[in-house]
Amino acid sequence: MDRKDRQIIAALQHNGRLTNQDLAQQVNLSPSPCLRRTRALEERGVIKGYTAIVDEKAYGLPVTALVRISLERHTGAVVDLFEKKVRETAQILDCYVITGSEDYLLRVLVEDLAGYEAFVRTKLHNIPGIASIDSSFAYGVLKQSTIFPVLD
Repeated sequence: MDRKDRQIIAALQHNGRLTNQDLAQQVNLSPSPCLRRTRALEERGVIKGYTAIVDEKAYGLPVTALVRISLERHTGAVVDLFEKKVRETAQILDCYVITGSEDYLLRVLVEDLAGYEAFVRTKLHNIPGIASIDSSFAYGVLKQSTIFPVLD
């Protein structure tokens, strides 16, 4: 991936609805090479897809919980089942495997504290192998970005 590919990606991260003509103009390419590069990035899986960025509060999910999970055991079966259940759970938007005393960090969106309690009781508590659940709630957002830093 070269600098021009990164420029294409940065432009699309700022506005995924750019036409190829506008994209080509922004990155100083003619339309045909720009389209070829964009399609190549898509085919290689560098660009995984396009989406709308939605305001959580306006959508009705104003509560963000950051949930740290520790597993009882780290056998293949326990890990595989936990990760499968995480992938199937709509309220979990992000799941990171982390270092430290916990094993996973989840970002969970819910409508309110009662919704979070229901999520824990009906979703997390039903996943076998969890040793502990430690939750924190975000009460503000300082920065949230989908745009990668520029590499030189």
